[in-house]
Amino acid sequence: METIKNFEAMATHLKQQEDRRRVAVVWAADYNSQVAVQYALEAGFIDAVFVGCQQEVEKNADIMKCGEHVSFVDAADADSAAQRAVELVHEGKVDILMKGLINTDNLLHVVLNKQTGILPRGRVLTHITAAKLSEYDKLLFFSDAAVIPYPTHEQRIEQVRYMTELCHAMGIEKPRIALNHCTEKINEKFFPFTVGYPDIIKMAEEGEFGPCIVDGPLDLKTSISPESLRIKGINSPLEGESDAIIFPDIEAANAFYKTITFFHSDTAGMLVGPMVPVVLPSRADSKRCKFNSLALAAMLAKKA
Repeated sequence: METIKNFEAMATHLKQQEDRRRVAVVWAADYNSQVAVQYALEAGFIDAVFVGCQQEVEKNADIMKCGEHVSFVDAADADSAAQRAVELVHEGKVDILMKGLINTDNLLHVVLNKQTGILPRGRVLTHITAAKLSEYDKLLFFSDAAVIPYPTHEQRIEQVRYMTELCHAMGIEKPRIALNHCTEKINEKFFPFTVGYPDIIKMAEEGEFGPCIVDGPLDLKTSISPESLRIKGINSPLEGESDAIIFPDIEAANAFYKTITFFHSDTAGMLVGPMVPVVLPSRADSKRCKFNSLALAAMLAKKA
């Protein structure tokens, strides 16, 4: 498989597969969600299962043109739609979950329910973003800008594991993953989490995550700039060409995410860890971002 380096190539790859993923769209009452699903239907890589809001969706002629790839499941309200969508996952009837016009907390409450939810015991819920930066010649993946405030060592290990899995799905045979920090030095006193970085690097070297290269701590510039590495005199097997960055906490990751989107970088994002990828866009996300997120989830999703 050829490495996918931008969102256009990702959509083209999915269309060529002719293998649609089934998406449960939870309460698609908002225009941007409907248009994103419409784009994905037209691109040929999803079948849409709208949970709730049937009357609103049926008014969208562009969606209904794809009627053979559209179905509906009744739900009285957004919370009921979330519960029914999770049941569809357990029944093996959908491969992806997508948030529509429902409060994020309400959807996550159902996803994470210990009795009926879709996060298997021992799995970690985390968020991965893909971004296309104007000065970078490939997609850059990073975690976690939305879910885990301050990852534990164990959670960080799982973030690396999930990130490697996604990169492999994107055709990156040996992804380069940077463990991020504000400097390139371990600091036990002020930044004790960096003490665990060598352990994660060793796990990668021993094949714990499959083919990958992990290094750190590296700051953002030395993660993605060979010139910065040269100037600082740092030797890193990532060579300033990271495919993915594991940020130290949600504050760093979210600030990075908000900054690049303000300067018009295209992005996609999803939750990983549950039984199926969960597309969890914010209300401010554009229809293009939501479409990209559906495509990203389709790259990772496995047919139930």
